[in-house]
Amino acid sequence: MTSRRQVVTSIAVACVVHVLASTACAQAYPNKPVRMVVASSAGSNPDTIGRVMAQGLAHALGQQVIVEDRAGAGGNIGAEVAARAAPDGYTIFLAHTNHSINAALYRKLSYDLLHDFSAVTLVATSAFVAVVHPSVPARSVRDLLNMAKSRPGDLNYASAGTGSGTYFAAEYFNGLGKVKMQHVGYAGGGPALTSILSGETSVYFTPLATGLSSIRSGRLRALGVTSAKRVAELPEVPAIADTLPGYEVLSWAGLMLPAKTPKDVSGFVQKAALSALARPDLRKRFEDLGFIVAAGRPDEMEAYIKVEIDKYGKLIRQVGMALQ
Repeated sequence: MTSRRQVVTSIAVACVVHVLASTACAQAYPNKPVRMVVASSAGSNPDTIGRVMAQGLAHALGQQVIVEDRAGAGGNIGAEVAARAAPDGYTIFLAHTNHSINAALYRKLSYDLLHDFSAVTLVATSAFVAVVHPSVPARSVRDLLNMAKSRPGDLNYASAGTGSGTYFAAEYFNGLGKVKMQHVGYAGGGPALTSILSGETSVYFTPLATGLSSIRSGRLRALGVTSAKRVAELPEVPAIADTLPGYEVLSWAGLMLPAKTPKDVSGFVQKAALSALARPDLRKRFEDLGFIVAAGRPDEMEAYIKVEIDKYGKLIRQVGMALQ
């Protein structure tokens, strides 16, 4: 018959083994490449952020970080892929502006940004820029508004898909300006940028980072930035708010993990991310692209996302955008 002492001893040994196994697992992480799911297309703003961040994380984690672009449905396809991934730290999700918009714009989603993921850290924020193809005669925000009012429905604008930041920036412009430019959606920011460069579309609210080189080369004409004030990278371009008071739309990106990822693993990823974002060379790369590094605690990122969702919900109601 097993004595009480033997039972207690067996339990104690089992607990020690469990603790040692957990510690060993934590120490072993990561022991293989990590993937970063980016819910956008190659060449898009999130893809640019993801690739810069992946290089920094690879150095900090000591493992390769592979960027996996999963574009479509304004970021919802990639988010669903990441939400369903094994919560083992080997799938990192690059959440971005689209996801806070989608939480307010869609009646039903296959994932919940705040419950199916745990925040790691914000990475960066940036402005969009309203640009036109050189064939479009508009040279200011006022010109564009006048053209759109005199030719209702004739002007079209590109977006990275319904629910994307590029879509919302244009629809908010439509609503505040009381105009109606027609939407032409693409499967990500890369194809949308290609469409405006080729003249297939007339207007695009490009993320600053992905449109900057084309603006500087003269392949696109910048009319206004979506931040409340001018940006250092384009000092000659006014804020859209100078013409449409109250207009402001900013993009953001941050790292998240599937919700049930063990705390020791998520903590390890967070420390690695902060270490990467503290590197002067990585910060300079972001800043040269027009991003503002926004590293912080997980709870700060969660609070930021909640504010963004609430803000977009109010703006959607304000301009009368239809829920999807």
